[in-house]
Order: sequence, then C-alpha cells, then structure tokens
Amino acid sequence: MRQIRIILAGLATAILASCSSSQPPQAYGPIPTPDQMEWQKMETNMFIHFGPNTFTGLDWGHGQENESVFNPTELDCRQWARTAKAAGFKGIIITAKHHDGFCLWPSRESTHSVASSSWRDGKGDVLAELSQACREEGLKFGVYISPWDRNDPHYGTPEYNDVFASTIDDIHGKYGPIFEQWFDGANGEGPSGKKQVYDWDKFHSMVYSHNPHCVIFSDVGPGCRWCSNERGVAGETNWSKLDVEGFVPGIGAPPTDTLFCGNVHGTNWMPAEVDVSIRPSWFWKESENDRVKSLEKLLDIYYTSVGRNGLLLLNVPPDNRGLLHEADCARLMEFRAALDEIFSKDLAQGSKVRASASRGGKLRPANLLDEDYDSFWTVPDGNLTPSFTVTFPEERTFNRVMLQEYIPLGQRVAGFKVEALSGDGTWKELAQATTIGYKRILRTEKTTAKAVRVTVTRSYDVPVLNRFALYLDEISGK
Repeated sequence: MRQIRIILAGLATAILASCSSSQPPQAYGPIPTPDQMEWQKMETNMFIHFGPNTFTGLDWGHGQENESVFNPTELDCRQWARTAKAAGFKGIIITAKHHDGFCLWPSRESTHSVASSSWRDGKGDVLAELSQACREEGLKFGVYISPWDRNDPHYGTPEYNDVFASTIDDIHGKYGPIFEQWFDGANGEGPSGKKQVYDWDKFHSMVYSHNPHCVIFSDVGPGCRWCSNERGVAGETNWSKLDVEGFVPGIGAPPTDTLFCGNVHGTNWMPAEVDVSIRPSWFWKESENDRVKSLEKLLDIYYTSVGRNGLLLLNVPPDNRGLLHEADCARLMEFRAALDEIFSKDLAQGSKVRASASRGGKLRPANLLDEDYDSFWTVPDGNLTPSFTVTFPEERTFNRVMLQEYIPLGQRVAGFKVEALSGDGTWKELAQATTIGYKRILRTEKTTAKAVRVTVTRSYDVPVLNRFALYLDEISGK
C-alpha cells in the first residue's frame, strides 16, 4: 500500500509540474497597455504638416504671418485619406497648431486661425473635414498641437498653461475619437527668447478627459517616445522600455542615445515612434517636387523603423492647393506595391518546426508559423538560450528574416543568431542581432537553404516568440 501511495504521489507531482510548465510564463518587466498594443500593431501612419508655412516656404513660422496667407483653394481631405488608405497607413496625424500658433480650426482661444483667413470666407475647418474623411476611410485620426506658440501673448507666463490646456480641450472635445496626441518639447525663441514652464500633468489630464484611450507621444511619452532623430532610423538595439523619472520633453529629455535604444531595464513601457518626411522639408515646397525620397530609400526606412521594433510615421505634406502632390502620391503607391510584393509570400510556410525545448500544451513550436498573434512558443522556466529549426519541404531562397516577440508578456530577448543549412549539410551563420520586440526584420544575403535555425543567445527571462517568417526582397537593392 505504501508503495502505491508513493507511486500515486509521484504521478500527481508529475501532472502538476506538467500543468504548470504548459501555462504561459509570468510577464517580465513593464508591458504595453491594450491601447499601446493596438497602436503598435498599426505599424505605419501618415504625418501631415500643413499651415501658413505651406504658403510661405518656412519650416518654423514666425507667428506674425497674416492669416490671409492660408488659402488652399482646392483643399480635399478626402484625397488625403484615400491616398493614406491606399498606401496602407492606418492613421493620420495632422499639425493642428504648429509653432507659429496658427490654428487649423476656428479656435476659441486664438484669432490666429482659419476663422480669420480668407479661405472659405473664414468658415472652413480643416480638423472637421479631416476627422470626417478619416472616419469614412476607416482610418484613425490624430493631432499634433505645439506647446510652443510664437503668436500667443500669454506665452512665457503662468497663464499660458491654462490657455494651452483650453486649446487641447477645444480640439479633443470636438474632433474625437483621437488615437494619438503628438507633443514635442519645443520651448522658446532662441537663447534669449521667452521660455515657458509647461504643466504636462495638466495637458495630459485634459487629453485623457476626452480621449482616455489616446496614446500620447513625446520624448518621455507617456504613450510612446521619440526615436531621437528625424531620419527614419530606430536603434539596432531598441528596447520598448524607458526610465522617465526626472525627465521632461525638450531640453529636459533623456540623452539622444537613450531615446534611440531605450532602457534595457526601463520601468515604463515606451515604444519608439520613428518620424521622417518623404521630402527634405516637413512642409511642402515647390522646389522639392522632384526631391521626393526614392522607393529604395523608403524601403530602407521601413526596415530601420518597423523592422527595428518601431512604428513609422511618414510625413506627406499637402501642397498650396490643399492636395497631396502627384509626385508624393505616385511614390507612396510604389512603396505600397513593393511592400505587398515583398511580404505577400512567407517562404517559411508549409515547413516543420522543431525546438530544443518547449513548455508544452498549446505553447508549441508550430505556433511560430501561424498568423494568430496571440499564439506563441516558449520554453520551461530557466531556459534562456533555446533554439528552433524550421525545415523546408524543399530548398528555399530568401534574404529577409522576420521575428516577433509576444510583447503582452514583456520584451525579453537581448541577443540571437540566425543560421542556414546549406545543401552540403553545413550550417552557415547569416546574422546576429540583439533585440526583437514587436517585430524585427533582418536583411541578409540572398540564401538558398534546406532549413533555418534561430538560437537565442541572451535573454532576461524565457523567450516568448509568436512569429517567424522568411521573405525574398528583390526590389530594395540591399
């Protein structure tokens, strides 16, 4: 009888251990909110810089421009939205108020607005038209509101914070839902200019009072962070985590190298947004109609933004007619067609996946090849350097490797390598990298192989991966 009890106890222990190991691991470190998760999955959005600078040729207006300079005689926000949707963007963010203080809606706080312009006899409202166009096309609508205001006489005084909070209230109360609020940290007019001590808590509270699911962008979030440059490049190492205590947007922000890479053990979930313009300037200039970025450059930007755990915010500025220029539209359609061609066929599909270890249950290696975001592969606790091998039914040729971590459980992987099995039975290393995050796309040499092996070489907790894919890019030239 005693022997039977020992056997039964052993079986019970084994069953409990098996059940425990087949459960997902605990989250590691900070994790994204549902709103941040939805934001990350958008992957690419359109930025629109539009205002008096469109007509004066400036990137930073002085704030004293006559309102009548703003007169887009053919403005068509539906054209913007249709183009954005056709290009694959999921949302549009517009400069509702840039540093010059000009408001693209009839502001209750300023006369420096469309209501004082000759456009549509002062009865126009760009935000109303664009938010409606976005709804019609199934796009999300976001706003950039500059805290620096070179027109408002209150700027540089404590009263200005109330004025700016009321401006936020005006926009968010009228044109929601608003998926992203873009704040930069611009402050003052040079070394001897007026400075404002911004009340960021007040501003954030005003946003959330109308749009509680809004993702707020700045150097320190709280929803997403600047990537430290305007070239379309996120860090080769890019943690979606950041320490923000003691920092504020602008000159009080973390160092640029920190914004570029994030903090490996950061206490806040703060993914990188990668902003860049399709032209040399942010606002439209006629002289730049033939200087739209090439298709090859846009694909390079895609790989260094979305392909490095970031979200791409591509600026496409309307011209002085109020239309996205033909040159920009043509390039966007080329860009979309190229992405569709490159990523339409996952060359890993139809293969077998084996792993050095598995947690069991539904958390099996085969999940790496399905398209269900919430299915993933992971390993028992303590196993920080597992590997998996994808074996093809026949040799396949590729030059792009895509991996995704299941970030609802945190970002963990700090190093991995990719190898290919050649026809002579030897393994050849194709690439090494550090972070993965939401999505990592590695550009490799063109390779024909029987199998691919991925080995995690460093991880802060057990890796949790939910996608592996291979593609062939014969367009971008790299």
